[in-house]
Amino acid sequence: MPPLLERVRRTIRRHELIPRGAQVLAAVSGGSDSVALLHLLLELREDGDVAGVVVAHFNHRLRGAASDEDEAFCRALAASRSLPIVVESADVGQAARDDRTSIEQAGRRLRYAFLARAAESCGAIRVAVGHTRDDQAETFLLRLLRGAGPDGLGAIRPRAGLVVRPLLDVARTELRDYLSARRVVFREDASNDDVTVPRNRVRHELLPMLRDRFSPGIVETLSREAQIARDDAEYLERAAQQAGHGIVSRTSEGVVLDAAALARPPLALARRIVRRAMEQHAPGAFVGFEAVEAVLDLADSSCPSGRQVDVPGLRAERRAEIIVLRSRQGRRDKADPRAPTPFSYLLPVPGEVRLPEAGCRISAEVAPKLEEPPRVDGRRDVAVVSAAGLAGPLTVRSRVAGDAFRPVGLGGRKKLQDFFVDRKVQRAVRDLVPLVVDGHGRIVWVAGYAVGEEFRVIEPTEAVVVLRLKDLGGEG
Repeated sequence: MPPLLERVRRTIRRHELIPRGAQVLAAVSGGSDSVALLHLLLELREDGDVAGVVVAHFNHRLRGAASDEDEAFCRALAASRSLPIVVESADVGQAARDDRTSIEQAGRRLRYAFLARAAESCGAIRVAVGHTRDDQAETFLLRLLRGAGPDGLGAIRPRAGLVVRPLLDVARTELRDYLSARRVVFREDASNDDVTVPRNRVRHELLPMLRDRFSPGIVETLSREAQIARDDAEYLERAAQQAGHGIVSRTSEGVVLDAAALARPPLALARRIVRRAMEQHAPGAFVGFEAVEAVLDLADSSCPSGRQVDVPGLRAERRAEIIVLRSRQGRRDKADPRAPTPFSYLLPVPGEVRLPEAGCRISAEVAPKLEEPPRVDGRRDVAVVSAAGLAGPLTVRSRVAGDAFRPVGLGGRKKLQDFFVDRKVQRAVRDLVPLVVDGHGRIVWVAGYAVGEEFRVIEPTEAVVVLRLKDLGGEG
């Protein structure tokens, strides 16, 4: 087996995680995984693979004095290596209560928001976190137990926007051996032993049982399964996007599915076509397996016209040879019948989508690289975004309540409503501005106005997607 550093370097190159000579922000909690990550990044810096390393530490304030000791440890660690450090703290417990969510979810939200701000403040173009092969296996099992499909079983991805995971092919025990050989100390988090937390229960009870009684290489097996599921899901999503062009359309009433055409693709594709159509028309609603199956049942040739089913955020109705998905909320339409019709369409890459509601078209094409960095000029009808940061498929939709993004050059996250106010976009126009959104729901481009920071092109040699906004002209 190649030395640890070489395997990390191979992971970085295979998934194009860190451009050579980049400034990297290392998320360091003080635990063994993140401390090992920092030391490996410093070795990469010595070899010229990265230009600089900045330490980031987020104090969750969940363990009293122990949390403050973790922070002090990370500050001392950075100082001992003459590294800059960015530190922030937040009361995650209170945030969880305010949001009515779990501590884990609240902590993740606040932590990643901090890392995005920290990266911007220090000029880092990548945020490295210390997820390992063991984390991958644990996530796979957790999602399997919750009934996830191939998308969810893909578990932890090597890269998500600015965030990269160079240690995803490395076992946790290997990192501890690496630190031990170099006599590097780290902090032990006692909360990781609390088996009332589902992940800890999987780590300390389920995985050891599977390892001892079924397969010694269970972690490697599950990690490999996650990669297979991720690759399969990406392929199926692209295939469903193509197959959906002749099946899904929009009218003033809502989303329309051709029932006979929906019965033709394989069931795996039909489920994805229906789920994507439902998610587009009811943003934010949870679309589970049962809801998708309920809509698919309406496509059966024996289903009578007029049958209806209610699913999260939507009412689906069979009408002759079509299925109509209508919003069950419609508060904006009731408040103002003159309000523009919401829209949402899949954007094929490469390809083009017509937006009759907005009187325009948006196209997308892939370029393997740019000969020079994209110019920042007065053009509002073209956007060049990094292909590596995009999660497919792309969607073009109108705005919904709560939309927010990180505009390039403006610093920090901004509500779309506030962005429009700052740009003096007329109130009557705001519902007609197309938003290009990726498969994770992140705003890639506010068409004609701004690109999201996560999708900014860093290197002129990286693959890009070119987005263009065009008038319908005589087509409308």
